[in-house]
Amino acid sequence: MKTKLFASLFLLSIVFPVFAQQIKTASQKQTSTDEGYVFTTVADLKATSVKNQAITGTCWCFATTSFIESELLRMGRGEYDLSEMFVVRYNYIDKLKDNYLRQGRGNLGEGSLAHDWMIVFSREGIVPEEVYSGLNYGSTIHNHSELNAFINAVAEVPVRRKNESPQYHQIVDAIFDIYFGKVPETFTYQGKSYTPKSFAASLGINPEDYVEITSFTHFPFYTRGVVEVPDNWRMEKFYNVPLDELIQIMDYSLTNGYTIAWDGDVSESGFMHSRGIAILPATEGGDNYSTSMGRAENEGSQVIYTKTAGNRPVPEIKVTQEIRQAGYENFSTTDDHMMHITGLLKDQYGTKYYKTKNSWGTERNPFGGYLNMSENYVRAKTIFIMVHKNGVPPAIKAKLGI
Repeated sequence: MKTKLFASLFLLSIVFPVFAQQIKTASQKQTSTDEGYVFTTVADLKATSVKNQAITGTCWCFATTSFIESELLRMGRGEYDLSEMFVVRYNYIDKLKDNYLRQGRGNLGEGSLAHDWMIVFSREGIVPEEVYSGLNYGSTIHNHSELNAFINAVAEVPVRRKNESPQYHQIVDAIFDIYFGKVPETFTYQGKSYTPKSFAASLGINPEDYVEITSFTHFPFYTRGVVEVPDNWRMEKFYNVPLDELIQIMDYSLTNGYTIAWDGDVSESGFMHSRGIAILPATEGGDNYSTSMGRAENEGSQVIYTKTAGNRPVPEIKVTQEIRQAGYENFSTTDDHMMHITGLLKDQYGTKYYKTKNSWGTERNPFGGYLNMSENYVRAKTIFIMVHKNGVPPAIKAKLGI
């Protein structure tokens, strides 16, 4: 199904090339349509520098760390560069325990979700990046390919023996010490002495202030239910709201100063990080979206248009709750990637986009590692978001009992 969509997009890329342009503020807005996308800022919130997860599947940790760093900026705590690998290390240990208790059927992959960050933070604390970079193996970039091979090999032993021996735990700690470095019991940061837990306490972050919200119809709205993706290996529950309300939450959050941790599908051909844009083009023939969403019912769906260079339109599907659910249930919408949404924009034709900070470094696109996701891309391809409770509109908070 995605092959057909790719072919359609390839044809569009030849006939109607899409050129993304760096974000312009309202005062810098250009009127010429020959330059491609021209964005007007609606909300642009503070964020730390773009990082690079490199050859790892730790986007969940980079996105959530960036989200918390923006929270610290919002709270007036100052700018911090927190250690992703501190959290990754302890999360791996939790995954190994889970795999053992599941008799070897756990998820030992690199992926996890935002709540995993919060669980480690609550239990173990956090340290600055300068104290624990996790680069203890002669590399200037993160590369967990060999580490993961060792983790998977070692994980088999206690399962076969039906026993987690003290030696097993020592071996696991030694593996992480070799690749990440030893975790400091105490450290000095900006002239003060801390432990990981006391440093976390000094930040003033309360994990109970943050909620994960989704929008699916296979469990009731305004309840909490499990989202059945592999990276939700802890089987945590998410608040569930109708799709329109999910968008309302995102817009309210951003326009009231709260950024968003976003998890979703980036496997569609319309996700063009190198061009700084993510859109959901319709296929030839108008509103037929079956090429990417399989069994989606298209009754009542509408095509809207996103303009490209030279005032040439590219049709984009207006995503309904039914289309979104179909994509999830036929597995064309998958849990691929986490990123950090830091702003809200509109193009020169009024289409809404979400300014998104990626963790693929600054060299892979001309926009410093940022991209803009269209509202319809977000409607279709979001798995869940994490926001501060105060970023949820009061009426929706009341429905959820937050």
